[in-house]
Amino acid sequence: MKRLETLAVIAHDMGIIFKFLGVITLVPFVVLFIFEEWEMVVPLASVPLTFLLLGLLISRIPRREYVPQISVALAAVALIWLAIAVVGALPFVIGVHMSWTDSIFEAMSGWTGTGFTVIGTLDSTPKTLLFWRSFMQWVGGVGVIAFGIAMLSRSSLMQHQLYRSEGRSEELMPSVVSTGRRMWVIYLFLTVVFTGMVMLSGVPLWDALNLTMVSIATGGFSLHDAGMAYYHNVVLEGLLIPVMIAGALPFKLYFLMYRGKLRPFFRDRVVHLILALALVGSAVVTLDLHIFNNFPLETAVRQGFFCTISGLTCTGLQNSDLHWVAGPLIVITILMMIGGAAGSTSGGIKANRVILGYEGLVWWFRRFFARGKEMVPFRHEGKVIPTRISEVELSKNMLIIVLYVLIIFVATVIGLHLAATDFKVHEVVFEEVSTMSNVGLGLGYLVPTSPLSTKWIFIFLMWIGRLEIIPVLILAMGLVRGFEARVKGSRK
Repeated sequence: MKRLETLAVIAHDMGIIFKFLGVITLVPFVVLFIFEEWEMVVPLASVPLTFLLLGLLISRIPRREYVPQISVALAAVALIWLAIAVVGALPFVIGVHMSWTDSIFEAMSGWTGTGFTVIGTLDSTPKTLLFWRSFMQWVGGVGVIAFGIAMLSRSSLMQHQLYRSEGRSEELMPSVVSTGRRMWVIYLFLTVVFTGMVMLSGVPLWDALNLTMVSIATGGFSLHDAGMAYYHNVVLEGLLIPVMIAGALPFKLYFLMYRGKLRPFFRDRVVHLILALALVGSAVVTLDLHIFNNFPLETAVRQGFFCTISGLTCTGLQNSDLHWVAGPLIVITILMMIGGAAGSTSGGIKANRVILGYEGLVWWFRRFFARGKEMVPFRHEGKVIPTRISEVELSKNMLIIVLYVLIIFVATVIGLHLAATDFKVHEVVFEEVSTMSNVGLGLGYLVPTSPLSTKWIFIFLMWIGRLEIIPVLILAMGLVRGFEARVKGSRK
């Protein structure tokens, strides 16, 4: 079977996703009309028109009589995310005449919720374009596949595989369609509530809405060149902390709370780990800033807690230039690698994998020291998991972690050769981890005038990090070796 022909198995579902992206990307026109930025009509219209055209063209590809394989879904998701980055770049290219590299960088940073920017004049950028950046992060936070599936009328095996291939694992309802819809209702509700809460700090509705959108999506795009420093508002920073944490927690818990089940939230080990890391990590960074950086205690607490939690939740908002000594930067680097929970808008390796990795390590040591033929069961979430399944799941878990570290290592080696001479190893590692975990905290390594090679490396890291590596590898292997597929009805 030809390499690209295999993707025809999934063309219909891909077409539906692009069509609904074409519909949802009409929302920013509300901002355009409010601020009367008529010069942005064509740049903004290029996005929904292109998505709709793509959806119509792809949907017309004849269906192939093959059983949809998970490898095809994985490759398709990787392609979809590449496509939305290119389409999302159009307003920047047409509207403010940015280069294609910078525009794709900005769009990829938006959709993946990373938050790095190569726009050096945010204060003079049209508000329509600023909202487009926030909107990309807000939609990309839950996932464009999850959104598209939420709009469907029924579920199918292929849609389920697409959903899981994007890195989603939560299943609140019997079907992925119902799950997707519930997630978006919860997401919209949280956005509205938190916008009202953020307005209590005294910022206007425009700022509150955009800050909430990028915080609940753990994205981190700013409206101003100075970032959070523009506001000089400690109350605002304090109110954004729970918004960032909310975005990093599993959405299934909000669904259970909506149904009156509060106990799972307080008993969830992932929640315990994230809150513990936030508290302990913030305390360590604060003490380090106060003692070794000679920061006043008030400044150390303010910057330490905000930047640490922003890093852990993979949001990327920062109220400091982060020109600190190595200690606190290393702590935040580790927290960025861990990230938030699976089933949240956060990036990183995920707290769930850290817990599973720890349980696996303990299990392996217990088996190693077991007496004779003593059977040592593997327990996860209070349940005994069969040994064969445990070994497979632990291997998959460790594969992601090892690949993540390996990619960071290679990117760091390359980054050190491309970096300015005043950047140290731990600072380059910080930037690479921030990129691959879709965080966006930066030390100034990436600037609008950075070389094209640096920008494309960052684009690749944002892409592969958002999809948790495997879909991108499957796409590369499939294009080289071809995809496996079998004819419907075949037992082979």
